[in-house]
Amino acid sequence: MAFRLGDVIIEDTFAEAFPMYATRLLVTAYTKRWAYIAASKATGFGTSVIASPGECGIEAFISRDVTPDGRPGVYIQIYHNDIASLKLVTISRIGQCILTCPTTALFDGLPKIKRRMSLGSAIAKFGDGFEKEDTLFGRRVWRIPVMEGEFIIEDTVGVLKGVAGGNIIILARNWEAGLEAAERAVKAIKKYTKGVITPFPGGIVRSGSKVGSLKYPKLRATTNHLYCPTLKGVVKESKIPENVNSVYEIVINGLRKEYVLKAMGVAIKAAASVPGVVMITAGNYGGKLGPYSLYLKEALEVVKDIEVKLG
Repeated sequence: MAFRLGDVIIEDTFAEAFPMYATRLLVTAYTKRWAYIAASKATGFGTSVIASPGECGIEAFISRDVTPDGRPGVYIQIYHNDIASLKLVTISRIGQCILTCPTTALFDGLPKIKRRMSLGSAIAKFGDGFEKEDTLFGRRVWRIPVMEGEFIIEDTVGVLKGVAGGNIIILARNWEAGLEAAERAVKAIKKYTKGVITPFPGGIVRSGSKVGSLKYPKLRATTNHLYCPTLKGVVKESKIPENVNSVYEIVINGLRKEYVLKAMGVAIKAAASVPGVVMITAGNYGGKLGPYSLYLKEALEVVKDIEVKLG
C-alpha cells in the first residue's frame, strides 16, 4: 500500500519506536559560540546505544531572554535504556565537556518534571571540599571553584520516558538527490519542531541497520541489506526499486511521541520536495522492536497545515 505526495511515493507504513529514559540539559555561556562548543562536545559519540555511551544531540539554541542567568543557551538531550546508565553517561559528559569549557553553566531543561536525577552533588566533588551549595536564579545549585572562576551547576535535573527510533527512509535516484533531501529534512525538523534530536552525524544515517545478523550471531546490529542499492540484484527480498541508487535515513528521538510524529511529518514534506526522490518509507520490524507505531500517513496529517519553507 502506498500514496503520493507530489511525485514521490509514500509507503503506507510505520516507524517502529521504543521508550528510552531521557534528560534535557540547558548549557549557557558568555557567548552563543561557547555554549555551542560545550554542547557539541558533550553530545559527541552519541548516535546509538548499539555501541555508543548513550544517544544524545543538540535540540535548539535558547535566547538569553529566557535562560536562568540571562546568557545564551543550548538545549541538549541525552538518552539511555535505564536511569542508572543515563546518570552515569550524563555525569561523564558534563564533567569532561561542560565543566571544562570556558564560561559555561549547566541548568535543568525539564524543571516541571517530578522525577529527578541528582547530578550537581556528584560533579561538585571536583571542588575537593571547596564547593558550595547555594540558591541562584531561584534554583538550587552548586558553585564549584575552577581556575577561570566558578562553574555553576543545578543540583538535580528532570528525567522522563522519551521516545527513540522514530525515522523516515529516503530512496533516491542518486546520492546527490538523496543527500539534499536528507539535509532538507533535518533543516525542517530544526525549524518547525521542538523537543526532538536527530542524533546521527548531521542528523543523517547513511548506514541504516537491522537487528542482529544473518551471518554473525554475536552482533547486535548489521547493515540493513534490504535497503542497500548495491544488493538489489543479489537479495531476493530487496526493497530497492530499479530506479533507486541511494538511500538515507533520518532517526529522531523526542521527549514526547507527538514531538517525534510532527518531526517525521515535516521531514517527509521537506524531503519530498527534492527532485530525484523516488520514495519515502520507514523502518520497522513488525512490532518486535518497540511499542510505538508512528505511521507516515498520521505524521503528514499532523503537519497538514504547515507549509514547509526552507529558502
